[in-house]
Amino acid sequence: MIVFEHVDKTYANGYKALKDVSLSIEQGEFVAIIGLSGAGKSTLIRTINRMHDITAGKLTVDGVEVNSLRGKALQKFRRNIGMIFQSFNLVTRTTVIKNVLAAKVPELPLWRVIFGIFPEKDCLEALEALDKVGILDKAYTRVDQLSGGQQQRVALARTLAQNPGIILADEPVASLDPVTAKQVMQDFKRINQELKISVLINIHHVDLALQYADRVIGISGGKIVYDGSAESVTKDVLDEIYGGKLEEAV
Repeated sequence: MIVFEHVDKTYANGYKALKDVSLSIEQGEFVAIIGLSGAGKSTLIRTINRMHDITAGKLTVDGVEVNSLRGKALQKFRRNIGMIFQSFNLVTRTTVIKNVLAAKVPELPLWRVIFGIFPEKDCLEALEALDKVGILDKAYTRVDQLSGGQQQRVALARTLAQNPGIILADEPVASLDPVTAKQVMQDFKRINQELKISVLINIHHVDLALQYADRVIGISGGKIVYDGSAESVTKDVLDEIYGGKLEEAV
C-alpha cells in the first residue's frame, strides 16, 4: 500500500508542486493521474520511488517511510518499483534482450557485469518478460530497428524483469500514435490484472485514462481535486481538474 499523508513538495526555486496531498493506493490498483502540465502529476509519482524528496508530510510504501531510507536500503526499496518514461530510456545500439537484462545488473557480481555474462535463469526471465508484452520474436533485434510502440514494450519488459510490486509510468504513451498508444495501455492493463502489480500512470490522454484505469486521480495546482472511479468522472469533474482547458490535455 502507498500512503500519502499531508505531503508537500517544494522545489529549490520556491515552486510548490504538491500541496497537502493525502491519499492511499492499494496493492493491485490501476490508477491514472490526470491534470494540466505543471499540475504536479510527475512530481507525485516520482516521490514514490524517491526520485524527488517530499518536503513535508509523510509518505509510506508497504509501511516503510520512504524519506527515511538511505544507501543500500534505498536501492533495495527501489528494486520493487519499476519506472517507465516517455523517452523509453533504452540503449538503442544493442539488442532487445540486453536492454531487458539491464534490470538484472544491480543483483550481479561485478565480473558478470563487465563481461556481460548473465546466468541462465536471468536470461530465461528476460525472455519470459518479452513474451508477456508480445515481442519475444524481437529478442535479438537491435532496439533502433523497432517502432516506438515496440520500444516502449521493451521498456515495460525490462521493468517486469525486476519482478516489481509497483510500476510507475510517466507519460508512457505521449509520443505514440493513437493506435499504438491503445496497444501499450492494453499491455499495462493486462499486466496489472494478471500479475496484480500496482500501476500508476501519469497521462495526458483523458480518454485513455478513463478507458483503462480503475481509478482516476485529478490534480490541479498541486492539489488533489478528484479521486474516484473512472466511471464517475463527469464533465464537471474534468472542468474542475482542467479549469476549462481540457483541450490542452489531449
